[in-house]
Amino acid sequence: MRGLHSDTGYLLYRLGLRSGQLFNTFLQASGLRLRHYALLRFLVTSEGALQRELSSRLGYDPSAIVGLVDDLEKLGFAERRPSPDDRRSRIVVLTEDGRAFLRDTDEAGLRVTNDLLLPLDAAERDTLHTLLQRVAEAELDS
Repeated sequence: MRGLHSDTGYLLYRLGLRSGQLFNTFLQASGLRLRHYALLRFLVTSEGALQRELSSRLGYDPSAIVGLVDDLEKLGFAERRPSPDDRRSRIVVLTEDGRAFLRDTDEAGLRVTNDLLLPLDAAERDTLHTLLQRVAEAELDS
């Protein structure tokens, strides 16, 4: 195991898996999974997005986006609307129920993150977040 733990890529992979497990457990009661949650979190930062934009920004297969949006529409958390730029296209928009769900789950989501990062103090958590954000932003820009 020592050799694997010296591999940063492997550690990121393992922590990503663990984070996903923790978030999926926390979301289980709502019937959602981490992929739904990520889509909702993206939508809260926008006025709506085309499905192809969601696919590229979240790194999900376009066919997976269709199913995720269908699920969120059934729950009343998101809806498809005509695009103001092109009436033939549809944008996905977060509903007020979707916003309420995110507000209601903020504290639980923070607990999940805190559980995962328990070995780190506050300054180390901030540093980790800053570094991961820098890597993620560089990856998204490429």
